[in-house]
Amino acid sequence: MKENGPGPSYQQGPADKPLIEKTVGSFFDEVVSRYGDREALVSRHQGLRFTYAQLRERVDEFAVALLGFGVQKGDRVGIWSPNNAEWVMTQFATAKVGAILVNVNPAYRVQELEYALNQSGMSLL
Repeated sequence: MKENGPGPSYQQGPADKPLIEKTVGSFFDEVVSRYGDREALVSRHQGLRFTYAQLRERVDEFAVALLGFGVQKGDRVGIWSPNNAEWVMTQFATAKVGAILVNVNPAYRVQELEYALNQSGMSLL
Protein backbone atom coordinates (compact mmCIF):
# COMPACT_ATOMS: atom_id res chain seq x y z
CA MET A 1 0.00 0.00 0.00
CA LYS A 2 1.24 3.48 -0.87
CA GLU A 3 1.52 6.23 1.73
CA ASN A 4 -1.31 8.16 0.06
CA GLY A 5 -3.65 5.20 -0.02
CA PRO A 6 -3.98 2.09 -2.13
CA GLY A 7 -2.82 2.10 -5.71
CA PRO A 8 -4.66 0.70 -8.70
CA SER A 9 -5.65 -2.92 -8.43
CA TYR A 10 -4.15 -5.12 -11.10
CA GLN A 11 -3.97 -8.88 -10.82
CA GLN A 12 -4.00 -11.42 -13.62
CA GLY A 13 -4.01 -15.14 -13.15
CA PRO A 14 -3.18 -17.76 -15.76
CA ALA A 15 -4.88 -16.96 -19.05
CA ASP A 16 -4.48 -17.67 -22.74
CA LYS A 17 -5.19 -14.05 -23.61
CA PRO A 18 -3.63 -11.12 -21.69
CA LEU A 19 -5.69 -8.29 -20.24
CA ILE A 20 -6.08 -5.26 -22.54
CA GLU A 21 -4.55 -2.93 -19.91
CA LYS A 22 -6.93 -0.06 -20.76
CA THR A 23 -9.75 1.61 -18.90
CA VAL A 24 -13.32 0.86 -19.95
CA GLY A 25 -13.67 4.46 -21.16
CA SER A 26 -10.53 4.44 -23.31
CA PHE A 27 -11.33 0.99 -24.71
CA PHE A 28 -14.85 2.19 -25.58
CA ASP A 29 -13.39 5.19 -27.45
CA GLU A 30 -11.05 2.88 -29.34
CA VAL A 31 -13.96 0.64 -30.38
CA VAL A 32 -15.92 3.71 -31.49
CA SER A 33 -13.01 4.88 -33.64
CA ARG A 34 -13.01 1.52 -35.43
CA TYR A 35 -16.76 0.89 -35.69
CA GLY A 36 -18.39 4.33 -35.38
CA ASP A 37 -21.03 3.82 -38.06
CA ARG A 38 -22.01 0.33 -36.92
CA GLU A 39 -24.96 -0.35 -34.68
CA ALA A 40 -23.91 -0.50 -31.01
CA LEU A 41 -27.07 -0.45 -28.93
CA VAL A 42 -30.64 -1.45 -29.61
CA SER A 43 -33.32 -1.00 -26.98
CA ARG A 44 -36.31 -2.59 -28.62
CA HIS A 45 -38.78 -1.84 -25.81
CA GLN A 46 -37.79 1.86 -25.98
CA GLY A 47 -37.69 2.01 -29.78
CA LEU A 48 -34.07 3.26 -29.70
CA ARG A 49 -31.09 2.46 -31.88
CA PHE A 50 -27.62 3.97 -31.62
CA THR A 51 -24.48 3.60 -33.69
CA TYR A 52 -21.21 3.57 -31.76
CA ALA A 53 -20.65 7.23 -32.69
CA GLN A 54 -24.13 8.24 -31.54
CA LEU A 55 -23.72 6.29 -28.32
CA ARG A 56 -20.35 7.93 -27.59
CA GLU A 57 -21.88 11.37 -28.13
CA ARG A 58 -24.55 10.62 -25.51
CA VAL A 59 -22.04 9.02 -23.14
CA ASP A 60 -19.67 11.99 -23.39
CA GLU A 61 -22.52 14.45 -22.76
CA PHE A 62 -23.53 12.46 -19.70
CA ALA A 63 -19.92 12.27 -18.45
CA VAL A 64 -19.66 16.07 -18.68
CA ALA A 65 -22.94 16.38 -16.76
CA LEU A 66 -21.60 14.07 -14.03
CA LEU A 67 -18.52 16.28 -13.73
CA GLY A 68 -20.82 19.29 -13.54
CA PHE A 69 -22.56 17.67 -10.56
CA GLY A 70 -19.16 17.42 -8.88
CA VAL A 71 -18.60 13.70 -9.43
CA GLN A 72 -14.91 12.87 -9.16
CA LYS A 73 -12.73 9.86 -9.79
CA GLY A 74 -13.51 7.17 -7.23
CA ASP A 75 -16.93 8.56 -6.31
CA ARG A 76 -19.85 6.15 -6.23
CA VAL A 77 -22.76 7.01 -8.53
CA GLY A 78 -25.98 5.06 -8.17
CA ILE A 79 -28.48 4.09 -10.81
CA TRP A 80 -31.96 3.00 -9.78
CA SER A 81 -33.34 1.75 -13.04
CA PRO A 82 -34.45 -1.31 -14.97
CA ASN A 83 -32.54 -2.38 -18.08
CA ASN A 84 -32.69 0.39 -20.68
CA ALA A 85 -30.47 2.48 -22.96
CA GLU A 86 -29.87 5.03 -20.22
CA TRP A 87 -28.41 2.32 -18.00
CA VAL A 88 -25.80 1.51 -20.65
CA MET A 89 -24.98 5.20 -21.06
CA THR A 90 -24.61 5.56 -17.30
CA GLN A 91 -22.23 2.59 -17.18
CA PHE A 92 -19.92 4.09 -19.81
CA ALA A 93 -20.20 7.69 -18.53
CA THR A 94 -19.24 6.72 -14.99
CA ALA A 95 -16.34 4.68 -16.36
CA LYS A 96 -15.12 7.67 -18.37
CA VAL A 97 -14.98 9.93 -15.32
CA GLY A 98 -13.50 7.17 -13.14
CA ALA A 99 -16.55 6.84 -10.93
CA ILE A 100 -17.89 3.57 -9.57
CA LEU A 101 -21.38 2.59 -10.70
CA VAL A 102 -23.64 1.29 -7.94
CA ASN A 103 -26.64 -0.64 -9.21
CA VAL A 104 -29.77 -0.21 -7.11
CA ASN A 105 -32.44 -2.81 -7.74
CA PRO A 106 -35.67 -1.02 -8.77
CA ALA A 107 -37.63 -3.76 -6.99
CA TYR A 108 -36.18 -2.89 -3.57
CA ARG A 109 -38.63 -2.17 -0.79
CA VAL A 110 -38.19 1.03 1.23
CA GLN A 111 -36.00 -0.56 3.92
CA GLU A 112 -33.81 -2.31 1.32
CA LEU A 113 -33.37 0.95 -0.58
CA GLU A 114 -32.52 2.79 2.63
CA TYR A 115 -29.89 0.18 3.48
CA ALA A 116 -28.33 0.35 0.00
CA LEU A 117 -28.21 4.15 0.08
CA ASN A 118 -26.62 4.19 3.54
CA GLN A 119 -24.08 1.45 2.87
CA SER A 120 -22.91 2.30 -0.66
CA GLY A 121 -21.37 5.71 -0.10
CA MET A 122 -23.07 7.12 -3.20
CA SER A 123 -22.47 10.79 -3.89
CA LEU A 124 -25.19 10.89 -6.55
CA LEU A 125 -28.20 8.75 -7.44
